[in-house]
Amino acid sequence: MSDEGHSVGAVAKIAKVTVRTLHHYDEIGLLSPAGRTHAGYRRYVDTDLDRLQQILFYRELGFPLEEIAAILDDGSVSPTEHLRRQHQLLTDRISHLQELATAVEHAMEARRMGIQLTPEEKFEIFGEGYQESWEQEAEQRWGNTEAWAESQRRTGGYGKADWQRIQAEMTELNTRLAAAVTAGEPADGTLAVDLAEEHRQHISRNFYDCTFTIHRGLASLYVSDPRWTKTYEDLAPGLAQWLHDAVLANADRREQA
Repeated sequence: MSDEGHSVGAVAKIAKVTVRTLHHYDEIGLLSPAGRTHAGYRRYVDTDLDRLQQILFYRELGFPLEEIAAILDDGSVSPTEHLRRQHQLLTDRISHLQELATAVEHAMEARRMGIQLTPEEKFEIFGEGYQESWEQEAEQRWGNTEAWAESQRRTGGYGKADWQRIQAEMTELNTRLAAAVTAGEPADGTLAVDLAEEHRQHISRNFYDCTFTIHRGLASLYVSDPRWTKTYEDLAPGLAQWLHDAVLANADRREQA
């Protein structure tokens, strides 16, 4: 019996836990204070505080109380070994948290860009040639336009299935575009302008109101930006210029109608 040591209230304040928690630890034998006052109140000494620190550490890492007791009561493990173990556990936790932080950053960026996909899903759906830097470039070029704002609103709710559908539609249309240019169809012919209109409607249906003016601007990229040119030339030689001409012919024809 001694009044020396720390009271349960003082320990609770130091460790930032509740008195009820300390009482529970005592009741289950996880942390029983070394002494009691003459009145029967719990008194904690420095070794008790050391053990409490260990308990709270393992608790923070998600260990159940029963397992914590087994770890701390293992006489074959020295205090130094406990520290090594804790260092490794912390290192693993930090690595895991960094991975989570990276995933959250990607999710935030995807939401800001309006694409609700992980980087892996983007490559899966859009192909190996896809580059995430294109998204930043697009925002820099068109981020202050109404079309960009509309696209962000609409695609913000798209999931993987939506992007798979959109990509499948685009792939099917590209196949027909490639077949038309390979067959020698004129870029200002009926089939060409109808395909160009389908191309415009695909954009309007899924992203933003693609006016004829906007469509002409996009068509200019197909022949002026080597990346776009290559995309279409890989589908069929001459397709980039052919689609450019078909888009202009479609816009001219329909605006005059």
